Amino acid sequence: MPNSIPIHGRCEPKFARVRELFRQSFATGVEIGAAVCFYLDGRCVIDLWGGHYDLERTREWERDTLVNVYSTTKAMAALCAHHLIGRGLLDVDAAVSEYWPEFAAAGKRNLLVRWLLSHQAGLCAIRQPLPNGALYDWSRMCEALAAEEPWWTPGEGHGYHTFTYGFLVGELVRRISGESLGSYFRRHIAAPLDADFHIGLAQEHDARTSDIYSALIGNKPPVARDPTDSAETRERFAAFARAVRDPTTMQGAAFLNPPQDRDAVNTRAWRAAEIPAVNGHGTARALARIYGALARGGEIDGVSILKPAVIERAIREEASGPERMFCGAIAMRFGLGFVLSDDTHRYARFSPNRRAFGHAGGGGSLGMADPDARIGFGFTMNNFQGGIVSAGSTPTVLIDAFYDELKRV
Repeated sequence: MPNSIPIHGRCEPKFARVRELFRQSFATGVEIGAAVCFYLDGRCVIDLWGGHYDLERTREWERDTLVNVYSTTKAMAALCAHHLIGRGLLDVDAAVSEYWPEFAAAGKRNLLVRWLLSHQAGLCAIRQPLPNGALYDWSRMCEALAAEEPWWTPGEGHGYHTFTYGFLVGELVRRISGESLGSYFRRHIAAPLDADFHIGLAQEHDARTSDIYSALIGNKPPVARDPTDSAETRERFAAFARAVRDPTTMQGAAFLNPPQDRDAVNTRAWRAAEIPAVNGHGTARALARIYGALARGGEIDGVSILKPAVIERAIREEASGPERMFCGAIAMRFGLGFVLSDDTHRYARFSPNRRAFGHAGGGGSLGMADPDARIGFGFTMNNFQGGIVSAGSTPTVLIDAFYDELKRV
């Protein structure tokens, strides 16, 4: 069977071990279809894709195959905010309500942009019951968030804003620029870099978009637990599992309100909508190219998307430690929209270098920049492997092998 697995693309000879591990991920059944790409100091050194679109393995994954990358999208949304910061149009120390007046309701008048970008806003969930389909209604979601009371005092803790993050950041972008976040991202990030990544996917791309298998909407939990977790961590995960089934809790409201159809992620409605926390569609190559630019101070092939000072500000630690959405079971470091690498936190180890930053997505996708090594990385796949990228997952195995080979140079 291993010899029948289609693997395509290019890989510089010194990184042959990465190619072999990528191939093994299909042979072992971990991956169905996937792609991986590395940029090193602005040069693409690995660009591989393989496997299949479907469970029956009848259609091969192609060079331009798109797939939903879940929360890997969050960093792309944050990039739009940082682009506005670079233009002098958005101030992280200003109140959100200065740009979005209705947001001042429910005691949020002084809630700062920095808290919104770093998951410290306390707006992980909406208490008011929303109907099925509301997730596709931008105005409905933003009106509900503007009226929402924070679940904790903003700035005094952090909790993962699973679905709401994209609406919060996206409405800021819309209020300032007059464009939807998807349109702003396309015009200022994706098009200049020729990066095949979309927030709001046009129907013309459906034919090259893979479905997601075993997704959040199925029976797998939102977080894949590690068998080496401590008893305390296991209990905290158990507390999350209980809370997420109760719609009156923050966790339950975050995942159950508004309700979603079981197979929503593979529908035209999901793909067409702009849900910038979770429904970006792209290639590994696009992620690696975007992060490859960020790893070089915002520039690649003569195209600059962010200024170095803006990037440095974006990756300064804003919050760290156990976060609230998963009941303290997960510890993460956040900058302004990016997860910061930390090998002491099992679910956020992107690189051996602590200044690395990026964002993972539910199921296993990942984008990462390492400014010290000038590396940009992207991984996409269609087999949902759990909730959060952690040690032993395909992208971390490939990253580790890449760094090992770099040491041999």
